[in-house]
Amino acid sequence: MRIISYNVNGIRAAIKKGFIDWLSTNPADIICLQETKATKDDADYKSIEALGYETFWFSAQKKGYSGVAVFTKIKPTNIVYGNGIEQSDFEGRVIRVDFGDITLINAYYPSGTSGDERQTYKYQWLNEFNDYLNKLKETRPKLIVTGDYNIANHPIDIHDPKGNKNSSGFLPEEREWLTNFYQTGWVDSFRHLNPDTKDAYTWWSQRFPTVRLQNKGWRIDYISVTDNLKDRITAATIYPDVKHSDHCPIYLELKVV
Repeated sequence: MRIISYNVNGIRAAIKKGFIDWLSTNPADIICLQETKATKDDADYKSIEALGYETFWFSAQKKGYSGVAVFTKIKPTNIVYGNGIEQSDFEGRVIRVDFGDITLINAYYPSGTSGDERQTYKYQWLNEFNDYLNKLKETRPKLIVTGDYNIANHPIDIHDPKGNKNSSGFLPEEREWLTNFYQTGWVDSFRHLNPDTKDAYTWWSQRFPTVRLQNKGWRIDYISVTDNLKDRITAATIYPDVKHSDHCPIYLELKVV
């Protein structure tokens, strides 16, 4: 099972930058997108489906905002749109796809960069999402959570940890939440196979055009798996040279028994 997670920062903008041509190279069996900023009918879904993918979209109620989608060449056994939490579902943040006994959750975690109100909501969302996952684990113990988490966990995951110690996405409370998450039955697939790899980032600010060229980035996109799947991880990597967005794709290969 080959999985990609990718915040495309607007699927229509990404398509204009060659996203479908890249998709035609068959980079993965399952493509999980965040921040689609479009409904299915707004995007060129027919060109995507012509490549052999079924497409499932969960968009925000607000036009041009948020939204997640899953494109898959593996037939799913169940689809659930949203996680049943009103504001999260209004913002189109979570889609669940089951493949037999494995459940994949594709999520776009909130950002707190626009101010205190959204930062407060980010903490609320994180706690609600954690409760949702813990409940889901009771009946679906083999879980994969892909997405833009909007948190850099450790100093190794950010180019300037000292300069960003008060920045949303690297605040102590956010990092503590993610550290606790990984201490309660979850595995960061990239760090599992690449524990000491430095300068491995998935997002670069667009405010300063040179930061991507200089690789001054953050690793805020993750594919996490429950502990019972960690021994099935055969590859986990980042594709910084794929450039349809201010993020880049991340990849997980999982042996399916």
